[in-house]
Amino acid sequence: MKRSLAADSTPEIIGRLQKANEDFAMKYPGETGRRQPVHTVYGGAHLFKADSAQRLGSLAQRSLEQFAPDFVLFAKAVGLPGADGLDEARAGEYLSRIESSGESIKEEKAVWLAHAIYTRVWEKLRREPVEDFRIDFEDGYGNRPDAEEDGHAELAAKEVAKGLSANSLPPFIGIRIKPFTEELKERSIRTLDIFVSTLYEEAGKLPENFFITLPKVTIPEQVAALSDLFDALEQSAGIESGTLKMEMMIETTQSIINHRGEANIPLLLEAARGRCVAAHFGTYDYTASCNITAAHQHMMHPACDFARNMMQVALGGTGIWLSDGATNIMPVAPHRVAEGAKLSTEQIEENLTTVHRAWRLHYEHIQHSLTNAFYQGWDLHPAQLPTRYAAIYAFFLDSLEAASERLRNFVEKAAKATLVGDVFDDAATGQGLLNYFLRAINCGAITESEALELSSLTLPELRSGSFVKILKNRQSL
Repeated sequence: MKRSLAADSTPEIIGRLQKANEDFAMKYPGETGRRQPVHTVYGGAHLFKADSAQRLGSLAQRSLEQFAPDFVLFAKAVGLPGADGLDEARAGEYLSRIESSGESIKEEKAVWLAHAIYTRVWEKLRREPVEDFRIDFEDGYGNRPDAEEDGHAELAAKEVAKGLSANSLPPFIGIRIKPFTEELKERSIRTLDIFVSTLYEEAGKLPENFFITLPKVTIPEQVAALSDLFDALEQSAGIESGTLKMEMMIETTQSIINHRGEANIPLLLEAARGRCVAAHFGTYDYTASCNITAAHQHMMHPACDFARNMMQVALGGTGIWLSDGATNIMPVAPHRVAEGAKLSTEQIEENLTTVHRAWRLHYEHIQHSLTNAFYQGWDLHPAQLPTRYAAIYAFFLDSLEAASERLRNFVEKAAKATLVGDVFDDAATGQGLLNYFLRAINCGAITESEALELSSLTLPELRSGSFVKILKNRQSL
């Protein structure tokens, strides 16, 4: 076979290509497989206690019990798939069949879905009501005298240490400091120093998933400064190098496009020097920075979709978690019962309508986020916890059967393309299907045993988190 290239002319070219490929792989390692929290609940630092997560869970349960005491009412309130056709008679028949057989009946999908979601939401609120909590020294705290913020930084750190000892903290926790603007940078750094130093001194370690959130980022120098502070703080406090991790908040137009017309997010990420784990979108600050009036500042605004798309393009493949913003319409009843008094029928009905309307809005916002691959968002009130989990569980459970069949067929044919219904999968889709199951398990939508049964995977295959490894193993058998 004739060849024109000399034998010694290609190694240098191949070497350069190898280095470029390796550099690319370093920048874009893909999904880590680590659990990502489905939300971040935030509250003022002055209010935080070691048992805050449990107290929020109790308030969430009380709201669910008061405004949706059965699964049919809850399904209709939030707008679950098929909820409009539900009625008490069908629900009662379904429950009777479950009690007699001991198993869920899936022929009645709308009823099964409503009952399964309601049951799992209750279980989640009892077991782990909050996945991530951010102790806030910014918007949820405000500007206070230095002595007061110093005191709250120390007390909040001691409460985290107490929660760490009592095992009462949520799986993820952290603080949000003030932005690194000229006016607030020194106050922000002082709070960071007091909190982290006190927590490490009190507990002798930091929580496993502890993050510092930097808000209103505009320039890479702000992110680089936080990375430098982490270096100095770890060294002075005796914390292992690389322990401190950050999240950056994308909530200004300058976060998206810088003054040179460049995409700014990759530059922000580079300035973090490997310490950034997530990027959180700030809906209301961002829409305000676009000069959108308050009446139109909401999660579904097209300006928000643009910013989120920019975040996805800039951070796709990097392994950085994406988090959406918050719904600011609270599911809070307008009428409260005074001691020794009762609410009128009209007041009870208005309370129910108000809470259900806010629940449905929150549910719709979360579904929009999930559809656009933002699997985490912010919650502002304990009564939003039921709809957070309901929306996530509905997202996974409603398409569970189809996803199960696709993954099962795909794995069984070991890397050969397969056609299921009218959906054609290629090899690149395999990892996405596997990630679907991993996220569903992590958030509590399904159990690990259910995933194994539905997907035909083995436990080691599922826990490997790698579709490539699964296929290589199957092909070698």
